[in-house]
Amino acid sequence: MLRAAAGLAVAGPLLTPIGTRPRAQTLDKVIFQTDWRAQAEHGGYYQAIAAGIYRRAGIDCDLRQGGPSLNISQLLLAGRVDMTMSSSFEAFTYVREDAPFFTIAAIFQKDPQVMIGHPDTGFDSFDKLKGRTLLISAGSRVTFWPYLRRKYGLSDDQVRPYNFNMAPFLADRNAVQQGFLTSEPYSIAQALGRPPAVLLIADAGFSAYQTTIAISRRMASEKKDLVSRFVDASLEGWAQYLKGGPAIAAANALIKRDNPEQTDDRIDYAIRVLNERGIVLSGDAMQGGIGAMSDQRWQSFYESMTEVGVLPKGLDVSRAYSLAFVNKGIGRA
Repeated sequence: MLRAAAGLAVAGPLLTPIGTRPRAQTLDKVIFQTDWRAQAEHGGYYQAIAAGIYRRAGIDCDLRQGGPSLNISQLLLAGRVDMTMSSSFEAFTYVREDAPFFTIAAIFQKDPQVMIGHPDTGFDSFDKLKGRTLLISAGSRVTFWPYLRRKYGLSDDQVRPYNFNMAPFLADRNAVQQGFLTSEPYSIAQALGRPPAVLLIADAGFSAYQTTIAISRRMASEKKDLVSRFVDASLEGWAQYLKGGPAIAAANALIKRDNPEQTDDRIDYAIRVLNERGIVLSGDAMQGGIGAMSDQRWQSFYESMTEVGVLPKGLDVSRAYSLAFVNKGIGRA
């Protein structure tokens, strides 16, 4: 499952080391760190490896998977990786801490977090969250929860801990739990024998970009051509992966090799809902292509988070991101 990056903690050098490529080497190596164990939500990167897209761009991509105990922001801060899978929130953490990192692409136009209810209990809109037990994680209580609470007149008294275990939800038909569109709804459907009710938080107006690419300002400046080639190749990988079919079999084999818990049916489900809900191809991507971002969207998200006290006022929004590597129309429908 995708999970939000851990909080920012500075240790060691802040700048990613920038070296020169040895003459005998024909490919530029890029170390890219994902935010969780291998899954379809990382499929575009695996496709770019499996289909040789990175190699054709002159890149040797070292794709490293994350996990529950790995602080990927720390790896970026310490210069142990070149780029990480990140989020809008982490971008503003870098701004707040005056760390020299920012976002250069947004693969997911919609945050895939959802609220999940039992079928046949009348849970069909966010207004129906009132009066229900809400299972929400500690991390989400300082991200999307303040937004939903204010918009729909909800109360902290409704909230109970969510520890990524669906047993409390299954035991209480009145409960609604958080999850990721591509993961928990599938598992819950298997347990219930039918699909649960699933509301995408992005459809409530929560406008965070997700599965973004974070990088040091130094690398983006000093190796602009390499970064551009990496982003373009990654976006092409995503364009191919979302089409599914036999062409992505090799990529899925790599995903299952890295994470044996992934099965063909889980992967197929994830790809289907990513497409059905417009997680990748919607919003800015409809014009700018996969990975697209806009000044207006960043500003709007920041303002919505300051209104509910999640982000402090007075931050320079423009320092959270760069549009220099996206909006090229790659994969545009």
